[in-house]
Amino acid sequence: MSDIEELQRRITAAMDQVAFGLDKLGAASAGPDEETLRALEEERTANAQLQERVRALRTKSEAEHATLRAQLDEGESRMAQLDVELQRVRRANTQLSEACNALREANSEGVGEPDLINKAMLAELEALRAARAADVAEVSVILANLQPLVEAAANATAPQEDV
Repeated sequence: MSDIEELQRRITAAMDQVAFGLDKLGAASAGPDEETLRALEEERTANAQLQERVRALRTKSEAEHATLRAQLDEGESRMAQLDVELQRVRRANTQLSEACNALREANSEGVGEPDLINKAMLAELEALRAARAADVAEVSVILANLQPLVEAAANATAPQEDV
């Protein structure tokens, strides 16, 4: 009989454990309370808003980067053009100096050669043209650098419209 009582006690203990487990499952399946769900939803909303801000900032940053890259490329192009024009001025001035030296030598010998005079005049004209082109290129670089500053100043002093 003692075996029956022992088996009954073990069965009762097992039934208690099953009941305890079912209570735990029932509590877990009930899920989180309303306040936890509301807090979770608020966090999801805040997370979505932050992700949208990050996307907007990234887009804005990429647009500004592209604008700055274009301005930099344009500036580099203008500076390259200015360099080409300055090299042209240097070559023209070298030719002018050589022509003037040859003309002086011819005059010192008492031989006036019209060919040397023509070369000197052509070299002088080329020097003037090259100097003018260099001036135009330099002014272009200066204006390109001043334009954003002038626009920023104009925008700062313009009356703001209320929307």
